[in-house]
Amino acid sequence: MALVIFVVALCVVMAMGVPIAFALLFTGLALMIHLDTFSTQILAQNLISGADNYAMMAVPFFILAGDLMNAGGLTKRIVNFSSALVGHIRGGLGYVAILAIVLFASLVGSAVASTAALGAILIPMMVKSGYNRDRSTGLIAAGNLLAPIIPPSVPMIFFGVTAGVSISKLFIAGIVPGLIIAIALAITWGIISRKDKTDILPRKSFKEIFKVFIDSIWALLLPFIIVVGMRGGVFTPTEAGVVAVAYALFVGFVVYRELTLKKFYDAFVSSAKSTSVIMFLAAAAMVSAWLMAIGNIPGIVTEMLRPFMGDKIILMLVINFIVILVGTAMDVNPTILILTPVLMPIVKQAGIDPVYFGVVFVINNVIGLLTPPVGTVLNVACGAGKISMERLVKAIMPFFIVECAILLLLILFPQIIMVPLKMLM
Repeated sequence: MALVIFVVALCVVMAMGVPIAFALLFTGLALMIHLDTFSTQILAQNLISGADNYAMMAVPFFILAGDLMNAGGLTKRIVNFSSALVGHIRGGLGYVAILAIVLFASLVGSAVASTAALGAILIPMMVKSGYNRDRSTGLIAAGNLLAPIIPPSVPMIFFGVTAGVSISKLFIAGIVPGLIIAIALAITWGIISRKDKTDILPRKSFKEIFKVFIDSIWALLLPFIIVVGMRGGVFTPTEAGVVAVAYALFVGFVVYRELTLKKFYDAFVSSAKSTSVIMFLAAAAMVSAWLMAIGNIPGIVTEMLRPFMGDKIILMLVINFIVILVGTAMDVNPTILILTPVLMPIVKQAGIDPVYFGVVFVINNVIGLLTPPVGTVLNVACGAGKISMERLVKAIMPFFIVECAILLLLILFPQIIMVPLKMLM
């Protein structure tokens, strides 16, 4: 009965248009009343404990770092460097977009922020050079799913905190799947963009490439500093966020000198707004998670999925099918916060590695950003590309299918994630 009340209450409140954080609180209250455990003190304690987490401090720092990088000129130089390397190839601006997304993803960790920042630069550039507007926007939207997969990743921080899994291991494990998706997108782009009559950027000489590289090196160094620092135990993921902010401030103010006090203030305001939404969501999710545990909802779901627990691959396929359905109606972070406490007991009982599951689970949730009606990346990309949702959904389909195929590949062959993880760790 607790599971029915939880699902019905959440769906009804969301259908009324209530923001997801408040929907989780109302759902928690419904469970409290059903379980006869209503207490404002318990409600307040869980709200505070949901946000009072050391690992969660990485979220505002990485969000702020991304805003400071945009304001400080790091994003622009990443695009310039990508153009110098592959802009001369036929369909080159598509490859420029993918390479820029990979580099920028390793700085930001948010698909929405990455889509907004790079879409505003790359989509007009591609359209001006003769590329189909719909396909270009579809590539930018699908490509920016790499931002929450390649470290640092905000959704992986959420999963790590909620599931009690090493965030450093999740970050490292996300590198190879992210690169595989990037390569698959590049191949897909090469196939579908052959008919476009586009301008090709002039090939840069080695001297010109080296000059652009030197100008961009400060932006390109940060991903290596973060990954090597965490791999070497120099700093934790939370401390890596602080390092990223300090680095972005130094480069923006001292090196590139494009970060003015006005931009600095705007970046802090934007980051504060984004952080407040995310942290309140995490706090509200803790209330629901605690009540789900009290109502034994994880145990109920475990019993429902027990027939599939004899085969890890079948179980993973069933779980991911459920997550994809949920992802059509809910954003990434709420889905992770709600489903992780429910699914982790099942995963542990089935003997599935938590880090492997976390990476696949996050990738599955991230793909939901491309599924209407909620898909936030779709909405941001529509604004950046100035096209309708219907046109974008049609244009994005080849990339969406490829990303779903990669997800299936990761489920069938866990070694793609686990072998590189063991080597890198």
